[in-house]
Amino acid sequence: MIGNEKAVRAVAHAIGANGIDILIPCHRVVGSDHALTGFAGGLDRKEHLLKLEGHL
Repeated sequence: MIGNEKAVRAVAHAIGANGIDILIPCHRVVGSDHALTGFAGGLDRKEHLLKLEGHL
C-alpha cells in the first residue's frame, strides 16, 4: 500500500519492533496472497485476533 516494493524489510523491522501490537495493530498485515505471515505472537494468535475483529 505504501507503493515501494523495496521497503518490505523496513516495514517488517518496524512491525517486529512493535511492542504494543494490540494498540497498534500490526497483526493486520498479511501476505500479498492474503496468507497469514509472520507474527511475533504466533500465527494462531494472529488468526484469533483477525477473527475476533471480523476480518477472517
